[in-house]
Amino acid sequence: MQGHDSEYFQRLILYTFSNSAEFFRRTICSCSSVAFRMIKSLALPSKPSRLYAANIRGSERVKRYGVRMELSIAQPDDWHLHLRDGDLLEAVISHSAKQFGRAIVMPNLKPPITTTAAAVAYRNSILKSLQDNTDFTPLMTLYLTDTTTPHEIKLARESGIVYAVKLYPAGATTNSQDGVTDLFGKCVPVLEEMVNQNMPLLVHGEVTDPEIDIFDRERVFIETVLKPLIEKFPKLKVVMEHVTTMDAIRFVESCEEGSVAATVTPQHLLLNRNSLFQGGLQPHSYCLPVLKRETHRQAIVSAVTSGNRRFFLGTDSAPHERRRKESVCGCAGIFNAPVALSLYAKVFEEAGALDKLEAFTSFNGPDFYGLPRNTRKITLKKTTWKVPESYSYASGSIVPMSAGESLEWLPYLA
Repeated sequence: MQGHDSEYFQRLILYTFSNSAEFFRRTICSCSSVAFRMIKSLALPSKPSRLYAANIRGSERVKRYGVRMELSIAQPDDWHLHLRDGDLLEAVISHSAKQFGRAIVMPNLKPPITTTAAAVAYRNSILKSLQDNTDFTPLMTLYLTDTTTPHEIKLARESGIVYAVKLYPAGATTNSQDGVTDLFGKCVPVLEEMVNQNMPLLVHGEVTDPEIDIFDRERVFIETVLKPLIEKFPKLKVVMEHVTTMDAIRFVESCEEGSVAATVTPQHLLLNRNSLFQGGLQPHSYCLPVLKRETHRQAIVSAVTSGNRRFFLGTDSAPHERRRKESVCGCAGIFNAPVALSLYAKVFEEAGALDKLEAFTSFNGPDFYGLPRNTRKITLKKTTWKVPESYSYASGSIVPMSAGESLEWLPYLA
C-alpha cells in the first residue's frame, strides 16, 4: 500500500496497540497524508521539550501514556493582534512571539498610530520588549482617520514596515473614538492611493448607529458600507476582520479570491452568545464584535474548516487588566494569545479537518498579503495541559480565554 492507504493502515495498527476507541475515532475522522505524523510512546509518559507553556508549572502538566499524536505545521502568523503598550505590552508579547512568526499589529493605542513615524516608534517599542532570541516580526498598521492624507499612505509603503491601514468606524470598539465618521465623504483620496500602493484595508465591520441592534451591526455594515466600498474600489484589497455571522461568510465567499478575505478568531469559532450569560454575566467572554447565535458560529466553523483560502488566522487577542474587565463598565476584548493555536486545533480536529489546519494558520494569510510563507516548523502535541487562571504582571493580572480549563493540544517550536 502507498500514500493515503498506507498511512491509514499504520494508524490502524497503532489503534490495536493503544486499545483506545476514542483514539481510533479521531484518527479515522482526521486521517490525511498531509501535515501530521503519529508517534508511539508505548507505556511511557510524554514529556515534550521546549514546550510553549508560559507559566505552566510541572504540577499542571498531565502525563499521557500509550500512543501520542503530533501535528507538525509551518509556523503560523497572527493577522490580527493587539499588543497594547507599556507594562501590558511587556506582559503579553512573549505569548505571541513564542508561537507566531509574524503578526499584524493593531494601531488603536492612546493616542492612535496614525502616521508612519508613530508606527516606526511603536515597532521599536515592540522589538525592545521582545527577548533577544526570538524571530518574531511585527507588521505595522496605520489607523485611518477623517484627516489621513494620500501622502501618508505613500510614506507608509516606502517605510517597508507598514503593511495595512485599519478602518475603525468611530466608536465601534476599544479606542476607536478617533475613527472614521464619513468613509465615502472624507476618505476617497486615501482609498484611491491605497489602491495605487497595493495597501490592504482592514475593516472592523460594524456600524455604530445606536438605532441598530448590536447583533445586527455586522450585517448592516456589509450592506451599507462594505458592498458599496468594493463596488467603488474593486481593486482595493480588503480584509474583513473577526467575522462573526453567516452574512459575513456568504459575502466573503461571494467576492473574488485574493481581493477580499477575512480573519477568524478562536472565540467566534468556539463560543456563542450564551457564553456571555452562563452562570451570570461573564465579562471575560465579552468582545466586539459581540458573540452571535449558534447558527452563526456553525457557519463560521464550516467555512474555515472547508479549506476556503479566503479565511485565515487572526486571533484578535486583546488583553485588558483584570480590574478593567471586571468593572461596572467592562472593556471589550478577549486575551487568547496563550491558547489560540490549541483552540484552533481543537476546532479542526472536531470537524475532522486537521489536514486543512496548516493552510488556515500558515498559508492563506501570507498568500493574501503577498508575503513568503514561514519555513520554520511548529509542533502541536496531543497532550493535556491546564490553562492558568490568570497571568500576573507589574500592574495587575490578565485572565486568558479558557482560564482554568484543560486543553488537549500544546504547541512548541521544532
